[in-house]
Amino acid sequence: MGKHGKKQSVNHRRGKKSSYILQDNEGGEINDYPLNPPSALSDSDRESQEEEEEEEEEDNQENDEGSEIIAETDNALPSKFSLYQQSVQSPKGDISYLQKFFLMYVGGRAPLHLQEDFCGTALLSIEWLHGDARRTAVGLDLDIEALDWCLENNVNRIGPDIRSRISLFHGNVLQPLESKWVNFSPDEILQKMTLGDNEGESMDGTPSSCLEESAKADQDAKSLNDVQLPPRDIVCAFNYSCCCLHSRKELILYFKHARNTLSRKGGIFVMDLYGGTSSEGVLRLQRRFPNFTYVWEQAEFDIIQRKTRISLHYNLHKQQRKIRHAFSYSWRLWSLPEVKDCLQEAGFRSVHFWIRSMPDSGQIRCTDGFSAGRDIKYEEATSFQQQDSWNAYVVAVA
Repeated sequence: MGKHGKKQSVNHRRGKKSSYILQDNEGGEINDYPLNPPSALSDSDRESQEEEEEEEEEDNQENDEGSEIIAETDNALPSKFSLYQQSVQSPKGDISYLQKFFLMYVGGRAPLHLQEDFCGTALLSIEWLHGDARRTAVGLDLDIEALDWCLENNVNRIGPDIRSRISLFHGNVLQPLESKWVNFSPDEILQKMTLGDNEGESMDGTPSSCLEESAKADQDAKSLNDVQLPPRDIVCAFNYSCCCLHSRKELILYFKHARNTLSRKGGIFVMDLYGGTSSEGVLRLQRRFPNFTYVWEQAEFDIIQRKTRISLHYNLHKQQRKIRHAFSYSWRLWSLPEVKDCLQEAGFRSVHFWIRSMPDSGQIRCTDGFSAGRDIKYEEATSFQQQDSWNAYVVAVA
């Protein structure tokens, strides 16, 4: 189950695909990454799977008895994105490590500019902005539903100063410059451009007489390539998102984009990964929260393609209902040496692993909230013996 899940949006139980196909002019096809994959299960398979799920949840019968499996769009239900943020993400912990990694491997200045790839609802970016009034954040995700929810429930509920320092883009991390800017009104653009130390000047010293014209130009911008943003000190891809990239070619291409985004003064790219013997087989784990139970389900693991299907479910206690397959996606589970090789080929000068062991999955089939493994710290390692379950940060230095 690990620290993270993933934010992909899927039409409940049906699987609505929303992805971009890249054209590779040098020969060979680059696949689309399946953030919203079509279901791999037939109707009969689903019925069989759900029967098995019911049997496995007998220990939670007091919460689930009489529950109805329903579509996630029911207005009576809490948003799946809200449930996800509560059950999976821990942005303060991630940011603490990001700062530590930057100061350790780059140093000389405080990191101010963050890019969160596969950002979903951009919860980490919002938390990042609260830490320092000079900070900016860029969020990029393929799921427009998650970005829209972010605007409505995360971005629009913070103050205008903080809101003016975040830029959200809808697009594919394999083609980031073509992603579409989704979040600023003209007034917010103008405010964003006057965040410099001197009133009436932009961050790059543009005089006030030019701001209105520049704001209109930025409003008309269609893609990330058209928008001027400060070089990022940190680029991150959390929630095991790089597992959505299924080929080595895709992974290297993404890493090259991440490296090109970083400041020439120095920067880091940070991703997370999980593994262990339990990660390569059928697995079902649960976390109980006050109002719901979060279920991580891992399908059979293909040892040749190193692929599996992950589904996240939510059992709502008060409503006595279940949201099945709220998030579901196909993953290629990369190994740490594979990731390191790809990062080095993409041009990063050094790669570091920070790993923590996790409690054995057989002993934590059902836990209360984030209690399992909460006090286990990440430590830098050059070797690590295989265990039932582990989490890792991969830090690449540009």
